[in-house]
Amino acid sequence: MTQTVVAVIGGGVVGAAVLYTLAHRGVDTVLLEAEEALGYGASGTNSGILHTGFDSTPGELETVLILRAAALRDHVLAALSIPVLRCGAELLPHNDAERATVAELAENARRNGVTVDIRPDDGALVVPDESVTDPVAYTLALGNAAVRAGATIKTDCAVDGIDQDSAGLTLRLVDGGRLTCVVAVNCAGLQADTIARLVGDHSFEIYPRKGEFFVFELPRGATLDHILLPVPTKRTKGVLVFPTLDGRVVAGPTAVDLDDKDDWSVRPAAAREVLHNAVARFPALDGLDPVASYAGLRPAGRDVNYVIGPSAACPRLVNVAAIRSTGLTASLGIGAHVADLLADLGVQVGPERAPAQAPAPHRSDVPWWRRTAQHKRLL
Repeated sequence: MTQTVVAVIGGGVVGAAVLYTLAHRGVDTVLLEAEEALGYGASGTNSGILHTGFDSTPGELETVLILRAAALRDHVLAALSIPVLRCGAELLPHNDAERATVAELAENARRNGVTVDIRPDDGALVVPDESVTDPVAYTLALGNAAVRAGATIKTDCAVDGIDQDSAGLTLRLVDGGRLTCVVAVNCAGLQADTIARLVGDHSFEIYPRKGEFFVFELPRGATLDHILLPVPTKRTKGVLVFPTLDGRVVAGPTAVDLDDKDDWSVRPAAAREVLHNAVARFPALDGLDPVASYAGLRPAGRDVNYVIGPSAACPRLVNVAAIRSTGLTASLGIGAHVADLLADLGVQVGPERAPAQAPAPHRSDVPWWRRTAQHKRLL
């Protein structure tokens, strides 16, 4: 039977960031991932955009953690040689109502301490610090750095039972193994509610919100040098058009609420839904056929968002759930917040240690936006 102080359940970017943070604060930690490698879920199927929080509601936990992550991220990106395209973003309003929304967003950004500007000629909101990364490289780099700092990662290692006693928790694994820990951190994404149910916690429900993306190659060496954001609605940020690190352009996502957590398909209707809005935002896409498409399933909470804290049913299980589209952006802030919570639970959490310099992440022949789509079709 394996023993550790903290077990992190789930190897997406949030789980990897929690592991990274705890390992660099001297906490004996093991991460358990049900898949064969990290980043095969929502973390490998998002936009890769690192948001600034300019449009996040001031004071909400999600916003606090986005801003906390921003203060931590640059030195981590540099130390771990994680690729990033610092391209900025803009939102162009098309009518008086959208111009009013842009003005509100600018004021919101100022309240959050995020630099923005309204361009005088066309009224566009310019957000210079928005950027794009490779979310799989980001996740894997955090995991690899955590291992170098003393953590352990176990893949093909699903949890199907949790037992409690006075000393802590025993996690029962699908392969028959056992792992004992003082505290477990539930970062299981789409399956976070399933993990919570193992201790009798029915306080939240996770459902998949499908986001479909389409990848383009621009002709004759054309490029897109910044992120094009729509003026958002209350439900979704809408269809974005953004550059990738490898010179392609991506349009998406949709926002389709589902019940099936295993439906990673791209719907036939999605192209029409995305491309109409994408071409209006970036006319260079008009007449182009996408070279690829993929779908991601965001772990949305049923009437909740950013459920982070000890379970009422089992205080030694810390839920980190309903982390929807901003999970990549906020991940390092979430890791720091979880470290604070564990200290309150009696875990000995030391001061932060700087990460050792790391080589650039291995470049796969398969682009990150294709990796999960291919994997899911092979399952």
